[in-house]
Amino acid sequence: MRKISYSLSIGLLLALTSLTATAQTTTINTIFSMVRSATATNANCILDAKGRITISEEGNAEHLHLEVSGLPPKTDFDAFVTQLPNAPFGLSWYQGDLTTDNTGRGVADFVGRFSIETFIVAPGVGPAPVVHTRPVPDASSNPATAPVHIFHVGLWFDTPEAAQAAGCPNTPSPFNGEHNAGIQALSTRNFGNLTGPLSRIH
Repeated sequence: MRKISYSLSIGLLLALTSLTATAQTTTINTIFSMVRSATATNANCILDAKGRITISEEGNAEHLHLEVSGLPPKTDFDAFVTQLPNAPFGLSWYQGDLTTDNTGRGVADFVGRFSIETFIVAPGVGPAPVVHTRPVPDASSNPATAPVHIFHVGLWFDTPEAAQAAGCPNTPSPFNGEHNAGIQALSTRNFGNLTGPLSRIH
């Protein structure tokens, strides 16, 4: 009886080990590119700029690994997940920051929901905190909206001055933590408006 129990225990241990190994090797590994934004392209600036995003599994969420090159050196940028790749961009989510090195390359890593399940929803109108009153004031309440999926990724200059120094327009935008960012530098406009790359991840 003791031998049977021992054999059964070893069998269960081997089965669990096999399942664990399978779970560890079953990962999303989607890679897609970012291109110069429409604004940068029209202004004929940051000619060599490009980006690459790799999405992999991170437990119950996803890991987004962003690599960029051809950007101005030692410059700050802001990453957003957006509804549309070009203006007016639609509903957008501030994901985080990226700073380039002295060669104009940069890397950033984010953990969150980066898949076909990425969306924004507001079942009703409610009060919102007003943190900033200028240059773009915060809304004091939210608009109600049914679920809106946001499947694009964009990268903005952190300041209009940084964009101007790179030969781009110094047009201000609200795409940073203080709402005083520069133009969009990179985007996923190489995908359709309604078929952003995050929609491919299930």
